[in-house]
Amino acid sequence: MSSEYDTTETLDVKGQSCPMPVVKTKQAIDDLEAGDVLEVVATDSGSMSDIQGWAKGTNGVELLEQVEGEDTYTHYVKKTD
Repeated sequence: MSSEYDTTETLDVKGQSCPMPVVKTKQAIDDLEAGDVLEVVATDSGSMSDIQGWAKGTNGVELLEQVEGEDTYTHYVKKTD
């Protein structure tokens, strides 16, 4: 799968269920620099609402896009500061 985003890092949380995709996303974002984009690949359908809710309530991150695939859910999260 290709994306229009220049991703800095890809986080594979396939097979993990709530709350781990959000927990791992937060940990990975904390290690990135402002302007970096994290691609998160999950198999948990709940990650769509979980990561969206986390991004809305978290300063310094922006949810760019979520893509629902056949077996995976891909999230693009940008660190803004």
